[in-house]
Amino acid sequence: MTASTLSLTVADVAASRDFFCTHLGYAVAMATDGFASLTRGDDAADIVLLRRGSEVLPPEQRDRQATGLIFALTVAGIEAEERRLREAGAPVTMPLREEPWGERLFQLTDPNGIVVQLVEWATPDEPAQTVEDPAMLVITPTAENVTESPNARMTGLAAPSRGSTELSTWTVAMEAGRSGPEHSVSREQVWTVTAGVLEVTCGGRTEKIAAGQTLVLPPEALRQVHAPQAAEAHVAMRADGVVSVPGTEGTRVLPWAL
Repeated sequence: MTASTLSLTVADVAASRDFFCTHLGYAVAMATDGFASLTRGDDAADIVLLRRGSEVLPPEQRDRQATGLIFALTVAGIEAEERRLREAGAPVTMPLREEPWGERLFQLTDPNGIVVQLVEWATPDEPAQTVEDPAMLVITPTAENVTESPNARMTGLAAPSRGSTELSTWTVAMEAGRSGPEHSVSREQVWTVTAGVLEVTCGGRTEKIAAGQTLVLPPEALRQVHAPQAAEAHVAMRADGVVSVPGTEGTRVLPWAL
């Protein structure tokens, strides 16, 4: 469908044509004796006016004219529309009113008895949505959050299983002389040494990081962590990071980061 048209049978085509063009902004698209096609060029339905008795009508309807129907047009700013039409002398036959179902309307009646209803629908009040502020969460590590390995002790802090949604954080404690395995991680990691010194080899380069310094390790880079003296560090990573170890298949999750 490309358009909608309302065909109205009237006794006087010219009278209805002038009414719609004068008061409701319609323009004549085509006209001949006993016929007029009107349009507005917007979403309003086009109108065809046919003189009563036209042979294009079914025989049983040729002597009838537009009665018992309402041609409704939805508008914005209905008070202003009623005021404009009254000031222009349009025949307002029902003043502005509001129905219980939210329809605000008034009516005009054209010279041939066509009832035109201008309508504005009240917007139902939407319930205000309450947006809850994100709650602060305090995490106290317990023995269940501690993972011991031959090389270090990891204590899980924030993690998806403990209330965070994006990040995992944990502490690492290593005794002097311990070294972790060579591995890579799929996500960037940030290590802040809080006690002692760590030596980290990454991409063929070794750095000593002392207490108070922070090291950023890029994703997928092969690295190894060594503690020349007892050391502790705080580590942060995106929660979905996984570990790969050279010579082994697949990836491993970090239990303390889950």
